[in-house]
Amino acid sequence: GVCYFQVIYKGDCMAITVNEKRCPQNHTCPAVKACPVGALMQKDFNAPVVDTAKCIDCGQCVEVCPRGALILNK
Repeated sequence: GVCYFQVIYKGDCMAITVNEKRCPQNHTCPAVKACPVGALMQKDFNAPVVDTAKCIDCGQCVEVCPRGALILNK
């Protein structure tokens, strides 16, 4: 089958799940600017990628994602 989810691990638990099917990937991701520690990156309008070394699991990226493509797992 085709996997539409990118799972990003932080330590032993999932921090952020990116549902690439929900992300239109044709715009500048507002969640990148919302991240207070610069843990989200986006290249060429693709789905955002999380730097787990920087991510503090605050959930601000999840709150501003207009399509609900970012999910915080605590």
